[in-house]
Amino acid sequence: MSLFLAIDAGGTKTSCALADETRVLGRAVTGSIKLMRVGEAEASARLRAMLAEVSLAAGVGLGEVARTCIGLAGFTIEAVREWAEREISDVVGGELLLCGDEEIALDGAFKGGPGILVIAGTGSNFVGRAADGTIYNVGGWGPALGDEGSGFWIGQEALRAGFWAKDRGVPTELLKVIGEFWRVGSLGEIVEKANERPGPDFAALAPLVARCAEGGDELAAAVLERAGAELAEQVALVALKMQESGGDDRIKVAYTGGVIAQIAPVRAAMVAVLKKSAPNVKVMEAAADSLEGALWRARGGK
Repeated sequence: MSLFLAIDAGGTKTSCALADETRVLGRAVTGSIKLMRVGEAEASARLRAMLAEVSLAAGVGLGEVARTCIGLAGFTIEAVREWAEREISDVVGGELLLCGDEEIALDGAFKGGPGILVIAGTGSNFVGRAADGTIYNVGGWGPALGDEGSGFWIGQEALRAGFWAKDRGVPTELLKVIGEFWRVGSLGEIVEKANERPGPDFAALAPLVARCAEGGDELAAAVLERAGAELAEQVALVALKMQESGGDDRIKVAYTGGVIAQIAPVRAAMVAVLKKSAPNVKVMEAAADSLEGALWRARGGK
């Protein structure tokens, strides 16, 4: 019996599964191990604790693992790859496959086949794979340069919308709710907090915006609708690139990430815009399972 280890190391959490050829034997979850977010010492401690937990849950030793696949946020950074290879190889046996977290999410949805993946959580990224295996990327440039439709984008746009409304006397609860969340009592303090360097976690505001929208706040709803439209624009661009290279006319679109998977108005707005701007694409109903993609790769694409 061969054993396979799958790890999904995204930006906000890390999950893993230890499996044989047909069954998952154990699972474990920990916080982010993204070096730019938590630092090397904390990332290493979390990774090793998670690996020990999954080994205990599965009842097998990590030295028996034949192949591990880890999808990493920040995979393009050499220091991140070197750290992951060193830490995992130190406690896990067998072959190690390193790839980006967007790649395992793509495989979670399409198992090596063609399609487009929307990643919209803290940040955003878009990747398409044609039938011949060619990869097309759009976005993923970070909050200062892109991340359209992401949690960060929603939080920042909600603040801008709130102050726009303040200047014009338009009713909205956005500034009040954000001020309470940040535990500040005045508009000046909100401005000061928003302009801190390093800046606050704007992505943490996205669920607040969603709750305001659910409560009937039209400005909050408009922010979410614009987020979906931003995502749709990027998807349409990927689809266009794939078609120009001779790809299939009909393209499936999968999604993953807290914003697109959990904030329904954003997803609905994206789908609605795509029906007009890119009618050749079809958005899948369920979110892609990145960990399942990592396990598919660890098993050798089976």
